This record gives sequence, structure tokens and C-alpha cells, in this order.
Amino acid sequence: MNKRPQNLNSENRSLTGRLVLMAVAMFGFGFLLVPLYDVFCAITGFGGRTNATAAVVEEAPDLSREIRIEFVTTVNSYAPFEFAADVDSMTVNPGKMYFATFTAKNLTEADRVAQAVPSVAPVSAAEHFTKIECFCFTSQEFFANEQRAMPLQFIVDPDLPEYVDTITLQYTFFDTARAAANNPL
Repeated sequence: MNKRPQNLNSENRSLTGRLVLMAVAMFGFGFLLVPLYDVFCAITGFGGRTNATAAVVEEAPDLSREIRIEFVTTVNSYAPFEFAADVDSMTVNPGKMYFATFTAKNLTEADRVAQAVPSVAPVSAAEHFTKIECFCFTSQEFFANEQRAMPLQFIVDPDLPEYVDTITLQYTFFDTARAAANNPL
């Protein structure tokens, strides 16, 4: 009869050890998930991420080919901003550098910080659309009622698949202070 409590204690310690090990493994997996996702998106172009880190050399543009770039903007429903592209679209030649401008305005009487999150469609174009300079790389600080033009400099790789004749660049503008308040770490 005395063996049962001793076996039970041994089983409890074993179970506790396995549960602690499992909790540590889950924490480690959660900690590594963000960098793994970033690597996955960079490799596959998943999520419309563009090839922003590629070395860009403007070569002879392919003047025989024209690509339509469409700019779509949205503002998160909780963000007190106006945000729009200065032009809805433009026609570009692969291999040539282009500039576009977006305008944002803080609609409040308080200073705000915002971030634009990009997406490129079709997904197959994401790795061929390279942003050299973009307001989306960093958070944007706005004073009360401030309106600002924000630049985008980009190039479309001449290796873009032939079947792609339109690329949609979509930005969603978020109030980062509100997002941080809703998603505490």
C-alpha cells in the first residue's frame, strides 16, 4: 500500500516536468514566430510584402512594356486621419525609377503617431516591386491638425512576369497609439 503514494509522487513530478518543458517550448515557439513569419513573407512574397531590401540599380528601362500602378488607400476606422494618394494610378516602364506622393492629415487637436501598412497585389508582383524610399518604413509623427505630403520612390523589376500588367499598391493607415492601447504586450 505504501508503494502507491510513492509511485503517485513520482508520476506527479514527471508530469510536472513535462508540463514545464512544454510551457518553455511553447514560449520559445511564440518568441520565434514573428521572425520566422518575416522570413517566410520575404521569401514567398506572402502578404504583399515587397522586396524593400534589394540592392537597386536603375538599368536601361524596358520602354516597350508599360505597367499600370494603382494606389489604394484606406484609414483604419479608429484612426483620426485623412489619407490619400495624390494620384489614383500611374503608368510606368519596368527598370525605371518613379516617385509618387501621398498626403495625410491629423484631424485632431492632439499630436498623433501613425503607421502605413503596405500590401501589393498580385502576390507574384510583390518581389518585383521595390520601394527605395517610403513613408511606410517608419512611424509618422503628426502635430495637431498637421497635413503632410509623404514620398514614395519605387522601381518595378524588368523580370516582372509578362502576364502582370497591373500592380495594386494598397496602404492602410493606423493610429499607432490606439493600436498599442488595444494590443498591450
